[in-house]
Amino acid sequence: VQLQESGPGLVQPSQTLSLTCTVSGASITTDYYWSWIRQVPGKGLEWMGAIGYVGAVYYNPSLKSRASISRDTSKNQFTLQLTSVTPEDTAVYYCGRDHERRVTTTSRGFWGPGTQVAVPS
Repeated sequence: VQLQESGPGLVQPSQTLSLTCTVSGASITTDYYWSWIRQVPGKGLEWMGAIGYVGAVYYNPSLKSRASISRDTSKNQFTLQLTSVTPEDTAVYYCGRDHERRVTTTSRGFWGPGTQVAVPS
């Protein structure tokens, strides 16, 4: 199973960050939770949300409704949108697959290499 994040490396404050995760070697509709997590510099991994294989979506309440996860089953992709970004959203963003819905580790399951996103101050 391979996952690959894609999206802009730089997003201006107050804009919307959009990232796509392209999955190969497994279908996002057959099993597992498909998640987004991020690592802010100097902090631990933060779970942002997940979409289950039947399409149900779950979010970290700390994101205060700024996050939105969707999927395109025809492309075997799922996406993250994060609105009203600030410099505090500067992080490495990872997409991945796990049996657990809420994940704060990349040491199990399958994860992409991560993509750096910067929001300038």
